[in-house]
Amino acid sequence: MGLAAPACSNSLQVTRLNSDQKKPNNVWVFFTVEDDEEPVAGLQAEDFDIYEDDQLVSVFESKQTIQNPEVAAVMYTLLLLDMSGSITESGQADLVVDAAQGFVDRVGQSQKVAVFAFDGAEGVRSVVRFTEAKGSVEGGLDGLRSYKPRDPSTNLHGAIVEGLDVLRSALDKDKRPLKFGTLVVFSDGTDRAARVSREQMVEALGQPEYGEFEIFAIGVGAEMEQQRLAEIGRDGTELATDDASVEAAFETVARRIEAHSKRFYLLSYCTPARNGEHTVRIQANAARDAKGRAKKKGDVSWTFDSAGFGPPPACDPARKPSFKLDATELANDAQDEDTGRGKGRAKTSNKGGGEAEGGFRFGKPGSPGGG
Repeated sequence: MGLAAPACSNSLQVTRLNSDQKKPNNVWVFFTVEDDEEPVAGLQAEDFDIYEDDQLVSVFESKQTIQNPEVAAVMYTLLLLDMSGSITESGQADLVVDAAQGFVDRVGQSQKVAVFAFDGAEGVRSVVRFTEAKGSVEGGLDGLRSYKPRDPSTNLHGAIVEGLDVLRSALDKDKRPLKFGTLVVFSDGTDRAARVSREQMVEALGQPEYGEFEIFAIGVGAEMEQQRLAEIGRDGTELATDDASVEAAFETVARRIEAHSKRFYLLSYCTPARNGEHTVRIQANAARDAKGRAKKKGDVSWTFDSAGFGPPPACDPARKPSFKLDATELANDAQDEDTGRGKGRAKTSNKGGGEAEGGFRFGKPGSPGGG
């Protein structure tokens, strides 16, 4: 079972992940744009309309621009490879390495990627670390072609639990305020080592500190059951029925992760507001017709305080934001709890009046933040 293609609609989902404002009159908002959960990439500054208190802000006054999301956000992907005896002793190691190399080459263009291996022994083994250069990545992966398992069994559950912790620890060390993590697990069979029970693995996957991660699972071989695969890959699974389809399975997941990374936007503008609280609404416009009219729209709103705003100095829309983290709660909002769609949601707290500009720690955005 592959990654499902959702139905189409005429409405875009715009989700605010963070926002901030500073004197003289800078405003920043970090958000995603999706179309029925499919990422919408390639929008330009002119594809967004900015409204303050329901009044359209002139693009000449706002000087609105799209900044590189990497200014404020970092994305990490951890690829966890099964190198148990059933892989290494069956001659499949080269196949796995080639597929993993293609995966790293593609995903590594937009985010940091690490590769870890596991077999039947306790603990995962680092193959490629997040900070290594391209040459080191290739050399590290090539070493797996002659990998000798410490234990030929399969410690799948234990590897997933440890992989989650490795990914979280790496993100914790990064200084950028907005952090997104993805775990991709490849295995050719079920857990045989029983070092960590299935219940313990499921419990770990449900922990709040990992709840914001996107997790994909790739399986190969008759031993791998689709039900078990889906239990791991809550955001997508690929089951390769034979060796020939292994590389295609890695490619499908890599393409999905790459596309997800392109849904992020960091919009910066200069507000005409000079005092008091104001409601800002960002409207995204996409899929334009021959006359340039948007066939799909979506928006997000929030309130900010412009007390003491106004030049001098002049507002520079290229100025980098300084998003905060302390106002963030990794919790489900009421709508998500009601609909059962809690996973992957960010919630900003209300501290000291108004709506806080909190940081989004890990994983994927949730339901639209506005109309």
